[in-house]
Amino acid sequence: MRAGYAGRGLIYLVVAVLSLLAIWRGSTPGGTGEAMASLERAWWGIALLALIAIGLAAYGIWRLVAAFWDLEAHGDGAKGAVARIGQVVTGLIHLGLAATAAAILMPSSSGSGGGSSLDSWTAKIMQMPFGQWIVGIAGAIGLGAGAYYVWKGLSHKYMENLRAKPLTLKLQPALTAGLAANGAVIAIVGFLLVYAAWTLNPSEAGGLAEAFDWLRDKPYGTVLVTALAVGLLGFSLFCFVNAAYRLIPKLKTDDVETLARKAAS
Repeated sequence: MRAGYAGRGLIYLVVAVLSLLAIWRGSTPGGTGEAMASLERAWWGIALLALIAIGLAAYGIWRLVAAFWDLEAHGDGAKGAVARIGQVVTGLIHLGLAATAAAILMPSSSGSGGGSSLDSWTAKIMQMPFGQWIVGIAGAIGLGAGAYYVWKGLSHKYMENLRAKPLTLKLQPALTAGLAANGAVIAIVGFLLVYAAWTLNPSEAGGLAEAFDWLRDKPYGTVLVTALAVGLLGFSLFCFVNAAYRLIPKLKTDDVETLARKAAS
């Protein structure tokens, strides 16, 4: 779990820093694939990419294990089943990202794996029977998940599973903003999927890079894109803090002081 959160923090740190540099240079930020592909240009980048690949694989395994044994205490009801299915999905997604990072490290890799493939997958799904509905439902789930993470951040629900330390208390505003920013990205990606299904145009779908593009086209687009990039920097911090201080709900005892309990007192 801790290796997984650390690896997740690394990739979002790279994405956030590269995004802020792109904004400073007047260009549009890219996505996670582009960020990973850019790391292979230097020896330190290759070492960092290897750590990211290991970390993302660890996070994917953690999510699958947590879902199987219900380590985050979601329960066996309908609500718990949905949450555990979500854990399986995110686990598989992060295993896929780990495979992407590992593929870039391979000597035969061309380093051109930076583009988002979500639109191509959307096109394939939309050619299937009821494909338009499948894409639309997936987008709606993404919208719901994004709204949930924004709520989880703003309501400070995440604090229930963080150990109370002077550092976590001081970083609370940044952690809240980071989790809300991650939720905003997921919600935008979900909206783009819904819009692609509505217009029967798979090219409207996309990942993080397309989310940045979508925001940039809005009024005060540069400000919005910059705010999102800074928010992802906060989410990177959120992942690192979880790597160090996260508590597993099913293994947590009553004598452990959580950040939520400390803040309440």
